Amino acid sequence: MSVGVLVSGKGTNLQALIDASFAPDFPARIAVVVSNNPGAYALQRARQAQIPAVVVEQVRFASREQLEQALLDALRQHDVQLLCLAGFMRILSPWFLSSFGGPVLNIHPALLPSFPGLHATRQALEHGVKISGCTVHLVDAGTDTGPIIVQAAVPVLPADDEASLGARIQHEEHRIYPLALRWVAEKAIALRGRVVQLDGLPEVSDQALRNPGKRVP
Repeated sequence: MSVGVLVSGKGTNLQALIDASFAPDFPARIAVVVSNNPGAYALQRARQAQIPAVVVEQVRFASREQLEQALLDALRQHDVQLLCLAGFMRILSPWFLSSFGGPVLNIHPALLPSFPGLHATRQALEHGVKISGCTVHLVDAGTDTGPIIVQAAVPVLPADDEASLGARIQHEEHRIYPLALRWVAEKAIALRGRVVQLDGLPEVSDQALRNPGKRVP
């Protein structure tokens, strides 16, 4: 399956997806990386992996609709069937989602539905939770409200600050995002209302959860 990735920043989750996609049995390939930020290091990661890197700079467009049309044009030029958001710092409109027409995945640094939106790790610390984590979900018209595909939990330690907790959460993000992409690309998931079920994979092994894709140096 041909995958596009929208990015705005450093691109560590993009790197995890790139690394996984180099596994011979991985069912998806990253066809293009698109950023609204020309200075995003994620673009360099794409170029290093010989993946087309496209800048759709938002200041060049007079409206949200024009920007989203340019994003769609870039994705269509590379025949993208599935879209991953990896630190993309814009909310996509219902029009964009319906126009794209394929699955859109996002990763969020909290155990949704708790702590949606910005600064999720800070929110978790301020609320004094003892367990946090990350979530890969399908994107809908809300903010981090789409059906949940997979989650990973991490303990919140007494000495944690936003940086230390965020680093442990990010480690899990890099593990579960390729796993979710694999499942969606293999058409192994089905929706039962809001509940995502693994219809195509009758049993998920511990090994699959630990090693969703081959990492390359």
